[in-house]
Amino acid sequence: MKDFSIFVDESGVFGPYEHHSPLYLVTMVFHDQSVDISSNLFHLRKFLEQRRIPDYTVHAGPLIRRDNEYRDFVLEERRIIFNNLFHFVRTADISYHTILIEKKHLDDEMDLVVKITKQLSVFLNKYFQTFMRYNRVIVYYDYGQRELAKILVSVFNTKLSNVTIKKVAPANYKLFQAADMLCTLELLSFKANRKMLTNSELRFFSSAKRLKKSYLRALEKKRFGS
Repeated sequence: MKDFSIFVDESGVFGPYEHHSPLYLVTMVFHDQSVDISSNLFHLRKFLEQRRIPDYTVHAGPLIRRDNEYRDFVLEERRIIFNNLFHFVRTADISYHTILIEKKHLDDEMDLVVKITKQLSVFLNKYFQTFMRYNRVIVYYDYGQRELAKILVSVFNTKLSNVTIKKVAPANYKLFQAADMLCTLELLSFKANRKMLTNSELRFFSSAKRLKKSYLRALEKKRFGS
């Protein structure tokens, strides 16, 4: 059996445009399960265990902002955690694709449904032959936003005959956490290009220039199909 994994994460509020939520992103991380990444996973898990990260889970957004479980971590500690997950993302044999939608151009929530559906359909059509080489394409999502879950179930089952969709807990899959990080970095890329980075984001990465040089450029080779 040849299986192909797709881990999905999202960023933004599913709904019409709001000032605090102008964008909606869907990131998919891809992994051919016949490709061994156990060594990458071992080193990441070992690091997180040594650092006693809660549930051995990394959430990139709160890590940058010093929110939630990271409120007691100083800047340097948070950078070390971020950089270790980023090293895993950069070096593991995985790839990704992000759908980014500016909601200010939408009239209502249904327009967002249409946009995501169209972009996901176009992507699956483009790489249809690639996906059909596998016995199973397994889509993992935590059903964090049920509206997106419905779109994923509908589009993937319409486009691919070999698809299985599973509800997962993010803490159980490091590739789900990779999707979370990549989704966050794609959002930061959009904001950096428009000089919209917050003070906490600029402080975490030192500058927009360093964010682009040390992180965003490295992602170019990780894009699916590149």
